[in-house]
Parts: sequence; structure tokens; C-alpha cells
Amino acid sequence: MMNSPVPAEPASDCALCPRLVKYRLENIAAEPDWFNGAVPSFGDETARLLIVGLAPGRGGANRTARPFTGDWAGDLLYPTLETFGFSTGEFDPDGDDDLKLKDAMITNAVRCVPPQNKPIGAEMNTCRPFLTARIKALPRLSTLICLGRVSHENTVKALGYKQSEFTFGHGARHYLEGPNGSLSLFDSYHCSRYNTNTGRLTEAMFHNVFRAARAHLDES
Repeated sequence: MMNSPVPAEPASDCALCPRLVKYRLENIAAEPDWFNGAVPSFGDETARLLIVGLAPGRGGANRTARPFTGDWAGDLLYPTLETFGFSTGEFDPDGDDDLKLKDAMITNAVRCVPPQNKPIGAEMNTCRPFLTARIKALPRLSTLICLGRVSHENTVKALGYKQSEFTFGHGARHYLEGPNGSLSLFDSYHCSRYNTNTGRLTEAMFHNVFRAARAHLDES
């Protein structure tokens, strides 16, 4: 179901999506000291938990080369990981730290920063084999947390299912089969500035999703 011919991590100068390559070159010209490439996954290669976001932020992961580092979303995500025992070391928003993830990995459905933080369908389709390969490369994976509806839909498709089979909802839990065994997929609203500022997502709501995932891992 998930036989993928591609590696789990694209080349930093991946050229598969013309619009994203064009935007990358614009960012290189404007900010030559930034990473400006396909952002690699970050975390434990033996992780049981995989957290899936949407795409790098222009001044966040596109700058620092680490998912959710350098933008508002990471300021909620990384302390949450520490709270529930998924990290060690100190987190710095610029990535200048000794942070390590423990039994967890973070990736994105689309690896290159898109204009206006909005990847289009063709880019998601093109990048999805990397997500499929990333999932397959985690031999102990049993738990997924999808941050946002688009992340949820891409992850479901990466696992070989139709998105209509699993409806996104904050706090929802879904049961699927992965390449290395059964998976539990937990949904959360994305930890974006917009969602937290509007109250759509509170810290307590976000913590409840990670608490449920932590309990599932501890039980298993």
C-alpha cells in the first residue's frame, strides 16, 4: 500500500515544484543568510510519535532549517513537547540550542515554504511521496498528530486512504494501518498565531491532544 521510490527527505534544493523554486530564489535574493530550502524533518529516527504540520513559514523554518522554529507556532509546540516528555534540552526560537526530541519527530506535508503560507494542490501532491517515505522510514511509529485539516488530509492520503474516510476534527482520533503496523492519528487545530489569537485553539485544547497521545503511547 505504501511502496515509495523516493527518500524520506528531499534535497534542500529540490526542484520539483516550479512555483516554490521561484519563491525560494526570491527569498535567497532577499535573505541570503537564511536556509531557504526544503526543510528536513527533525527528531528521533526511532520515534513512535510523528507530528505533521503543513509547510515551513517564511521567517520560521525557512530561515532556521528546523520545523516550527522561528515562528509563533513553535513557541507553543516546543514547550508542549517538553511538558509531555518528548524533548530534552533548551528551546531557542532561532534554533541556537541543544534541543533534542525524544521518541518524537516533526515533519511537514510540504517541505518548501509557499507564497502566503499556502501550498497549492499540485505542490501537495508532488511532495506527498516524501511524507509517505518519512512514515515508512519510522519502524516503531504508532502515533501521529496532525496539526490542521490540510495536514490531516495529506497524511491520510500518504497512508493510502481516501480523505473522505476520516473526517478532521480537533481532538478526534482515527485508527489506520501504516506500513509498519497499526496507527492512531490524533487531530489538532494548527498552533498558528491566527488560531491562538482568535481563541479557536487554546493552550489547554492543544495540551489535551498531546495528553491523549502521551497516554496512548504509555499504554502501549
